[in-house]
Amino acid sequence: MSKRFLRWAEAWIEEHIPPGANPDIESHDARARRLSENLFAEAATAGFTSLETEEERLRIAPLVLTAVSDSTDFDINTYHLKSQLAQENEDGD
Repeated sequence: MSKRFLRWAEAWIEEHIPPGANPDIESHDARARRLSENLFAEAATAGFTSLETEEERLRIAPLVLTAVSDSTDFDINTYHLKSQLAQENEDGD
């Protein structure tokens, strides 16, 4: 894998795929395919050759799917509830 392309792809994934931002309308696989196509379209405008991007297509797909499948969410209501319960119980957990 081209390290230059890998660094660019990882930066693109971090910028364009926030964790836990998958709406229920689209499956993880469909969203990953759509975003992979966007990534490779932008790679062409970023100066990567078509040969370079085709070599990396199979290696980048799992990275995009992993980012899309990440269900890390921060629920502010749960945080407040846990804080209140910790204060009531005075255990700090």
